[in-house]
Amino acid sequence: MLDIRLFRENPSIIRKNLKRRKDEANLKLVDLVIKKDEEYRKTLQQVEKLRHRRNEVTSDINQLKKAGKSAAKQIKEAKSIPDKISQKEDKLNKIKQELKSYLMGMPNIMHESVPIGKDESDNVPIKKWGKLPKHKHDLISHGELAERLGIADFRKAGKVSGAGFYYLLGDLARLNQALISFSLDFMEKKGFRMVIPPLMLRRDAYEGAVDLADFENVMYKVADEDLYLIATAEHAIAAYLKDEVISKDKLPLLYYGLSPCFRKEIGSHGVDTKGLFRVHQFWKVEQFVYCLPEESWLWYEKLIKNSEEIFQALELPYRIVNICTGDLGSIAAKKYDLEVWMARQKQYQEACSCSNCTDYQARRMNVRYEDQGSRKLVHTLNNTALATSRVMVAILENNQNADGSVEIPKVLQPYMGKKLIKANGGD
Repeated sequence: MLDIRLFRENPSIIRKNLKRRKDEANLKLVDLVIKKDEEYRKTLQQVEKLRHRRNEVTSDINQLKKAGKSAAKQIKEAKSIPDKISQKEDKLNKIKQELKSYLMGMPNIMHESVPIGKDESDNVPIKKWGKLPKHKHDLISHGELAERLGIADFRKAGKVSGAGFYYLLGDLARLNQALISFSLDFMEKKGFRMVIPPLMLRRDAYEGAVDLADFENVMYKVADEDLYLIATAEHAIAAYLKDEVISKDKLPLLYYGLSPCFRKEIGSHGVDTKGLFRVHQFWKVEQFVYCLPEESWLWYEKLIKNSEEIFQALELPYRIVNICTGDLGSIAAKKYDLEVWMARQKQYQEACSCSNCTDYQARRMNVRYEDQGSRKLVHTLNNTALATSRVMVAILENNQNADGSVEIPKVLQPYMGKKLIKANGGD
């Protein structure tokens, strides 16, 4: 959420940002926010004057009674003030809610280095790593390969749960766990603290972390309860310090969350209809940082570097992409995607998203730090360390051999106790 003072003191920054985003709807609302804020402050002054007058009248009544004089006029006024205050407070609360709804819908101020663009086709590649694998045999889809090897069953999952679910069996289940164990060990060595978060959040906690439109488009709601299944550990960790004040000397706070993630989204064609690439449920290890504002861009680069080191260790080729204005979303000031190479698809596909949310999430969550008696908003950042489902797709595509076996990345072999995944489960 943006600082209301920015609307009061320098709305041109907001308008410029919205024009870069081509966000005409919110651009039209800037003047309305300014007007509503003026109305709110004016009404607040009226409420405060009435409260002050109530105290004055109460004091006058006491003094008149002590002096043995009539206080009938003052008593009559005193009786009328509570209704006036109540009416003004109702108006104040209504304006406050309207103002909050406008502010919650206003996107974050983007970093100047975010490229202008319409959609993901305008994202700008800035780095590539690794040699693309060359196969002399025809590759088959990861889903078909997994079923041939007997390490996944999508048909039975579809039968009991519907499209977008899966059974992981044998070595693929073990590969999933090996990826988790490897990334947990990696993050511990980087000085991050492990978090297993709640898998459900109340709406008010979720509103602090995400674009409100995501409630309808992405999240699963628990029927008849104010609870939503988490789409990523990021959201739960962002809510961890909701309404709290942190001592400056405790920052930065470095966390990595392990959780299953639940999302409504699913592909409707091609490779996404069967397999692990875009599913309703998957495991993910998520990096999250609370830090001082002056350190957030330093941590931004550290977070993406962590992901790069993970994919380099897995020997999976990737590229880094600077996300353009049309694909950025409202929460982040800037976002990099790490896209891993998928050999059968012959293209890079998103595997990690690294975002600096500056003080936008913190203001919504009311997370502050104390510095010499002054309280200021922290900055929050997040980045995928590793989402197992998409990494397994890359391994099954990039590392498949002509005989149908799959080479396990060397860094994962100690976790699995083998070098190959075969149909019979042997080495």
